[in-house]
Amino acid sequence: MIISLHFAELGVRAARAALTERPRPEAVPGLRYAQTTLTGGIAAGIPRLRPGRAALLAAWEDDAALDRFLAEDPLARRMADGWHVRLQPVRATGSWSPMPVELTPGAVMNDEDGPVAVLTLGRLRLRLRRAVPFLRANSTASGRAAADPSLVASVALARPPRFVGTFSVWRSVAAMSRYAYGSARPEHKEAVRAHQATAFHHEAAFVRCRPYGAEGRLDGREPITAAAAGGADTP
Repeated sequence: MIISLHFAELGVRAARAALTERPRPEAVPGLRYAQTTLTGGIAAGIPRLRPGRAALLAAWEDDAALDRFLAEDPLARRMADGWHVRLQPVRATGSWSPMPVELTPGAVMNDEDGPVAVLTLGRLRLRLRRAVPFLRANSTASGRAAADPSLVASVALARPPRFVGTFSVWRSVAAMSRYAYGSARPEHKEAVRAHQATAFHHEAAFVRCRPYGAEGRLDGREPITAAAAGGADTP
């Protein structure tokens, strides 16, 4: 199993139209799951919507299936001028029933083993009393992440009314772990504890991946190359 993420500037009307063009596993050979979303920037406060940019998150049997999709599918061709990356899942926590994550046997990443990508996936509980604590916890943790020099790229994903997610690229596992679990930066741990106390989501998953096969540019650069060029991080 591999995962792919595709981002493209389509314009406001076309980006919204892309939400109705989600590929279907029964119609696309080798496709296991697909979700089209709107995107936003990750920062303190409510994520800033990027109205003209659409994203496609998909899971595939293998690279050959993704290659066929890129060569033949109309949506893939419309997004071809953007950026896409292939992801090998190496660790997963939680669950995401629409896309059960299969890890490659023996696939691990050491602390300084190159860039690492992180996907968070959630299906929100549509209750106001949980929305306010979610936004508060998310704002604090997101603001800290956006300010971290080891964060190379980040995008918020949303498909109203329930699907929310994030995608981020870090220079290394060590750098990502310092943000997520380090005592000097407790905001992420506090957000996790708040979710564990009373869940914000019906279900949620956190997937750590090895990125490879990136093509195109996101926000003016190719993030995986930029992350690799940054070298090892220091605390």
